[in-house]
Amino acid sequence: MARFNTRAAKAQPTSRVTSTGRVLRTFEGGRGRERDARSELFLLAVSHFVSQQTFYETGAVRDDRFTNLVRELAVSDPSWTAGLLGWLRGEGNLRTASLVGAAEYVKARLDAGATDGPSNRQVVACVLQRPDEPGELLAYWTAVHGRNVPKPVKRGIADAVRRLYSGKSLLKYDTASKGYRFGDILNLVHGSPDAAKPWQGELFQYALDRRHHPDDAVPPASNRVLAAHRELMALPVEDRRAVVTSEGGAERLAAAGMTWEALAGWLQGPMDKAAWEAVIPSMSAMALVRNLRNFDEVGVSDKVAAQVAARISDPAEVARSRQFPFRYLAAYQHAPSLRWSYPLEQALGHSLANVPALPGRTLVLVDRSGSMFYSRLSDRSELNRADAAAVFGTALALRAAQADLVEFGTTSRRLTFGKGESVLKILGRFGDLGGTDTTSAVRAHYRGQDRVLIVTDEQYAFSHHGDPTQQIPAHVPVYTWNLAGYRVGHGPSGTANRHTFGGLSDAGFRMVPLLEAARDTKWPWAA
Repeated sequence: MARFNTRAAKAQPTSRVTSTGRVLRTFEGGRGRERDARSELFLLAVSHFVSQQTFYETGAVRDDRFTNLVRELAVSDPSWTAGLLGWLRGEGNLRTASLVGAAEYVKARLDAGATDGPSNRQVVACVLQRPDEPGELLAYWTAVHGRNVPKPVKRGIADAVRRLYSGKSLLKYDTASKGYRFGDILNLVHGSPDAAKPWQGELFQYALDRRHHPDDAVPPASNRVLAAHRELMALPVEDRRAVVTSEGGAERLAAAGMTWEALAGWLQGPMDKAAWEAVIPSMSAMALVRNLRNFDEVGVSDKVAAQVAARISDPAEVARSRQFPFRYLAAYQHAPSLRWSYPLEQALGHSLANVPALPGRTLVLVDRSGSMFYSRLSDRSELNRADAAAVFGTALALRAAQADLVEFGTTSRRLTFGKGESVLKILGRFGDLGGTDTTSAVRAHYRGQDRVLIVTDEQYAFSHHGDPTQQIPAHVPVYTWNLAGYRVGHGPSGTANRHTFGGLSDAGFRMVPLLEAARDTKWPWAA
């Protein structure tokens, strides 16, 4: 009789976040598992806003752990580390962590004299995706490593400058508030124009002139955006509001690269209804989301509000904006008018496009302990990891064929919801449940479900029953979604139906159906 070679037999899939087998303690005293260096860096990187405090680590300690891991792996595994940094700035959509990582990657390899793997120049260039980022990377380098900027950093920045600098980007980002202006950067890296962009030479010269001789700087007539902007700036102050209210005013502002941030200064007066309605057509979808309160305060018309609603809820606009799902939750919580509720609900749904519709029965456990509430996700957000966990857990439960949605802390409770119900409405049912007893929550709510997914920071407290994953039969997959990136995990991962993902976007959920189809998963940039 065949014991193994049966029709039901299938390969055991593996995932990339891997435990070493060494047992350590979580911050709460539970028996946790150490992860290998690549896994630790990945989970930290995808949840890391530089200098941001967390419940268990100060911003400085967290930053040091991040830079030390990057420096170690830049030398020992340069191809993997370069892939992580490029993906982190791209699909991962984490700007500062990728810039810091690229700088530390180069520093470590130069210090070690390493020449294998991707070039330092390539790594620097690939993380610079927005026109203000060359200045950001230079400011970090000189603040941390001194004013001696090595050639690979200069050359990588020069490559990015040719790709990123335009008339519009100069107007938006080359401002007096910046320590490194476009002209400073061009001087430092000896930036030369792209041969395929014949207009760029004049633009670079203008950037240099406005930095060093601002009173005499004249924008090139060949650049229509700069020429239109100069024409607007030459108007007497008393005539400027008439442009805003005139027919074609919105088109004229857009043609001149006038941003909503700059418009109030140009008008030298308040942003009233007319001003907002004139600049709204040229605003990005995410800028619209950030300004919903302002639109309500000045009373933009229903017609304009409908245009805003259509833009912010458009699936293509949501994908293009590359915003984390919790950004829409923040907008929903702070927008005073109910007219934005449904568009934001739609936008949140589109931002969770990667959440799979899992078959069978799924147990979803959402960590609502104190450590998840303590720290904001970033300095610019009022939301915390508990909010992000609730968003992901709710979306997963709503998409699943049959799901038990449970919040846990010191205690735990099952949340009721109906199919097709609003994610944002369900979020209002979550609470703050104190400490972290993940193991008891699993024991209380596992009733033979086909899989278990835990959204958590993994810092469970001691339990004489063992770690949370030990409570589930070995043949049942357990997926841990880590939202904090601490060093120690609450259970093993990488083999035997025990898998850990991480991050603040929904991208990692794509791995669940792959693993359940008995397919090994790769790092996201190698998929």
